[in-house]
Order: sequence, then C-alpha cells, then structure tokens
Amino acid sequence: MGKVKKNIFNALVYLILALFFVISFFPVFFTFMSSFKSNLEVLTTGNTLIPKHFVLENYTKAWQAADFSTYTKNSVFLSFFCVIGAILSSTMCGYAFSRGKFKGKEIIFYFMISSMFVSLGSLTLYPLLMIMKTVHLNKSLWGVIIIRVFGMNVTNLFIARGFITSIPQEIDEAAKIDGCSFFGIYRRIIFPLCKPLVATVAILAFRSAWNDYMLPMVFTMTNTSRMPLVVGIMHLKSSGEAASSWNLMLAGTAISLIPMILIYIGFNRFFISGMTAGAVKG
Repeated sequence: MGKVKKNIFNALVYLILALFFVISFFPVFFTFMSSFKSNLEVLTTGNTLIPKHFVLENYTKAWQAADFSTYTKNSVFLSFFCVIGAILSSTMCGYAFSRGKFKGKEIIFYFMISSMFVSLGSLTLYPLLMIMKTVHLNKSLWGVIIIRVFGMNVTNLFIARGFITSIPQEIDEAAKIDGCSFFGIYRRIIFPLCKPLVATVAILAFRSAWNDYMLPMVFTMTNTSRMPLVVGIMHLKSSGEAASSWNLMLAGTAISLIPMILIYIGFNRFFISGMTAGAVKG
C-alpha cells in the first residue's frame, strides 16, 4: 500500500506541474500561433488556436514596417552591457559580503536585502531622469545601462553571496599563503569557480534588460533611433501600416521572445544549479 500511495502522490505532483506548465506556456504558444494568422483572422476568429492558413509574410512585413534591425541592435547593445555589469557588480559585492571583514557588514547586507520588499515603481523615473540629464545621458541607452548596473538587482546579490559562501574558505587561505591579495583571490580563484552563478545572473540580467520597457521608453522617446526592440514594437502600433495590424504586432512580439527562449534553453543547466546553490547554501 505504501508504494501505491507513493505512486499516487507522484502522479498528483506531475499532474500539478503539468497544469502549471500549460498555464505558463499557453500565452507564449498562443502568441506564436497568432503571429502566423492574417489580420482578418486575428480580428474575427481570435479565439482559435491554430491558424487556418499560415501567413509567413507577417514576419517580413513587421520587419519592414519598423526599423527592426536597428531596434534589435539596440536591444543587444543594452542587454550586453547590462549583463556584463550585473555579473561584475553581483559577484564582486557577493564576494565582499561573503568574505569581507568590515564593521556593519551584516547590517548593511540586510538593509540592502530589505529593499526587495519596497517597490517604488514609476516614482523613481523622474529623479533618475534628472540625474542622467545632469551628465547629458538622458537621451541615450547609456543612461539606462548606468542605472541598471549601479542600481544593482538585490536578488542577484542575494544569490551571489549565497553561492560564494558555499565555496570552502580553505581555498582562500591557501591562496593567501601563496601571496594572493583579497581582490586577487576573487579574480584568480572565486570568479572562475562561479560559472553556475555567472550563468544565473546573466540570464536574470538579460531577461530584465531585454524585456525592460518603461525606463528605455522614457530615455529614448525623443530619439527613436536608440529604441530597443520591446519599445520599438510598442512604437509599431502608431507607425503607418502597422497601426491597426495586430498580426504584425504579434509577429514583432514573437521576434522579441525568440532570443530570450534560446538563451534560457542554452544556459538552463547552469541556471538551475546556480539558483539552487545560491538559495539553499546561503
């Protein structure tokens, strides 16, 4: 009977997980399927899942209706520097809070972590814009990059500190005996051991930067040539032919989803191990 109960329990767990997967994946699948419909079919039979006729031209029309090549380059530019900045800032700060010995370390860390529960939303947009205006970066993606990197994601810091804490300190002591400095240990020992952590932070930072809308929109509203892809897709709503063409909007949305899906699939193994180590051993 015990084995039967265990099998029933496992079946229920898999059933619940499958249900959550369907609920989570359905909007993405629906978007991709709808992106192959004609605009008439989207407007008249929007509740159907599979298109009657697959219209591949939606993607070429969407690419031509807006400057998607420029938007994509801008998104790659924004995401690349946000990811590099997030990796360096998160691992350095995580290393400092894990291995550093300075007064008030725990208090400062918990104050930073407590900011996870404070959401100021759009209230910070105007002050950030004014700060960047003083250094003439209020019309550039560099302003967004600086804000994202130096306004470090606390979740990344929490995961980084937990992961680095899980690395045995005996490695540090052996490096000190060999004459390694505090930063030298980070550069030569700790950082090379943080591949799962780097992959985790990279995926989280890439997702945040690639999908970010509000901040890039504010910083590029007067300079459309610097718009990233997500902002450009929304701008597509008011651009000539695509203004009432939902099929082109859906095709543009599908284009923006593809890189995020591919990145996650490629780094999924490291992402899971990094999240687990940072959450459990921290």
